[in-house]
Amino acid sequence: MSECTHDCSSCSENCAQRDPASFRVQLNDASHIKLIVGVLSGKGGVGKSLVTSLVAAKLAREGYRVGVLDADVTGPSMAKSFGISEKAYQMDNLILPAKTKTGIDVISTNMLLENEEDAILWRGSLISSLVQQFYKDVRWEEKDVLLIDMPPGTGDVSLTTFQSIPVDQLIIVTTPQDLVSMIVKKSINMAKEMNINVLGLVENMSYVVCPKCDEKIYIYGNKAKEEIEKQYDLPLLARIPFDGEMTSLIDEGKVEYINKDYVDELVYKIEEKLKEKE
Repeated sequence: MSECTHDCSSCSENCAQRDPASFRVQLNDASHIKLIVGVLSGKGGVGKSLVTSLVAAKLAREGYRVGVLDADVTGPSMAKSFGISEKAYQMDNLILPAKTKTGIDVISTNMLLENEEDAILWRGSLISSLVQQFYKDVRWEEKDVLLIDMPPGTGDVSLTTFQSIPVDQLIIVTTPQDLVSMIVKKSINMAKEMNINVLGLVENMSYVVCPKCDEKIYIYGNKAKEEIEKQYDLPLLARIPFDGEMTSLIDEGKVEYINKDYVDELVYKIEEKLKEKE
């Protein structure tokens, strides 16, 4: 092995002596972001994008300036959730995000495609580069919170995102099944390895409410909140039920019309982290 010159630009990504900060990409001069929060799940289909959109909508209702970066490049859903149909375009060498009805700025690969149903057949390096571009080359302007809807799992794109973007906090989304609990621990361990603080857990598909008697029915079992928090050594900040009305609104691109208390505690925790930044 050759002697380290301390010039990180000349060494490979797997160099053990490389400064982690050397991977970081620089945000453009037209943008300033106070807090970056990633939303991650260990596998697909557990509701990561649902949580991202609900939290964004709630923060916007509370008066915060919010951006959403859809880093799930091959399975984007943010544009549809917010009812965005227009395409992204460029001005002064920066990409302009779409603005939702309540003023949330959103960027997603669906906004780059001629047909939103077109498949994105890209290798990991290209996908990672696009996620970096969504951060550094989008005109975010002044944002209190940027939410990053991460791709599922702990693969190459997630690794590159955490190395190159200064994520302050991470939310991990899970469901009650035992198999998922094993996968969740992989996500938690990844965050520890990357020195990213995990704000807490969200349990999606937690229960269903009987339409006749309003009783909560726990399809996958009902572990006590304290038991879940002890299992993962993390706070459980939200339990989201199966909710047909909420699903219909999201399918119609009307996530901002959902005004339920499912993520209130989670948003409160984000507000606390924002105050710490002041």
